[in-house]
Amino acid sequence: MRINVFASILAFALGAVAITMAAEGRQEDHTETFRQLELFGDVLSRIESDYVTDTEQSQLIEAAIEGMLTSLDPHSAYHNPDAYEDLRVTTRGEYGGLGMEVTRRDEFITIVSPISDTPAERAGLRTNDRIIAVDGDSIIGITVDSAVELMRGAVGDPVTITISRADEDPFDVTLVRDTIPLRTVATRIEDDGTPYLRIAGFNERTTEMVLEGIAELEEENGGPLPGLILDVRYNPGGLLDQAIGVTDVFLDGGEVVSTRNRDPRDTQRYNARPGDRLDGAPIVILINEGSASAAEIVAGALQDRERAELVGMTSFGKGSVQTIIPLRGGRDGALRLTTGRYYTPAGRSIQGTGIVPDLQISSFPISTDDEDSGPSVRLEADLPGALENENGEDRAETDIAAIEQPPANWPEDEDFQLSRAREVLRDAMESQQAALQ
Repeated sequence: MRINVFASILAFALGAVAITMAAEGRQEDHTETFRQLELFGDVLSRIESDYVTDTEQSQLIEAAIEGMLTSLDPHSAYHNPDAYEDLRVTTRGEYGGLGMEVTRRDEFITIVSPISDTPAERAGLRTNDRIIAVDGDSIIGITVDSAVELMRGAVGDPVTITISRADEDPFDVTLVRDTIPLRTVATRIEDDGTPYLRIAGFNERTTEMVLEGIAELEEENGGPLPGLILDVRYNPGGLLDQAIGVTDVFLDGGEVVSTRNRDPRDTQRYNARPGDRLDGAPIVILINEGSASAAEIVAGALQDRERAELVGMTSFGKGSVQTIIPLRGGRDGALRLTTGRYYTPAGRSIQGTGIVPDLQISSFPISTDDEDSGPSVRLEADLPGALENENGEDRAETDIAAIEQPPANWPEDEDFQLSRAREVLRDAMESQQAALQ
């Protein structure tokens, strides 16, 4: 067994070495590499023969791959085939399923809400219905993730779920899976008439949904928008091309972001196309410590280009780019590998430092007392193995005196940051109107 494993590893290493030598055009001594690979084979063999319980070779090798990647930085990782498929579903922006939000309550998978115009809604499923079986197999006591996996599948395939509803005997419902969109955009007109658009993440449909959301807001407003609040708080990021696409919606040409890989000369610049969808109407962007990656690209670009005013707290500080590399077409999963850094139009790297808003406003009271300092958020710079800022910059220490905080009598159920963002946007809209008169 050990000989077969080592032979496979050695064959892979020889291929990698050959590629490296061809790419670099030079011969190198790889004796140490082969010695380390032999060490790996020795350790694996000893675990298999002497460990106190039986082990799965595939799990050991997968763990070794994961360890190798996580030793690089917090964002490089290995996705096994199942995890890779989940990742593809998340980024694709849609999946084959039934169309309902579920949770687990008292051992039962319970429907929180059916999604509009989906098989679940069309079948008459209701909030608080319990799903007790899928295709005749009980799912009482299983996790939400396991239940979702059973109910998702290829579009067009049928699935039968058993429903337990208050005051009724359990009954079966057969549904045909359909394409279910994963919505990352929500819109509304605030009570004071302020247009509001929230982006929760960046998948393959986010730019499209932003454009649809603006059209919906315009219809509700009865005409072009006088301004917009763009909320990317607690947005963990997502696809780079979608961050570029969303920023493009609000810019009339010019640079959005640039990326640099290991070779500093290998710089990619991404520009917006002519045509600002809001035609110069004021924008206020809400950010906080949970705004990361693609969300920071949007906020940083619109701040540098003086297209938006940023309100909130300094962002997460993830300034690195990850590339998804499928292995054997995805059959062996995929690597998520950090391959570059991104820079705002002004050339700023925000790795570890974050983006500082124009107006620093906290959503909760801040105190010098650690026990009363509000929610604690783990930032990029706090993550083990995080890349250092290449300019040697550190995240600025919080200056409590410079941060606007809610007044002492502010209601806990009201969003102070949003309230202040509305005021900032109203002032900007009034100033723009006065300048046009």
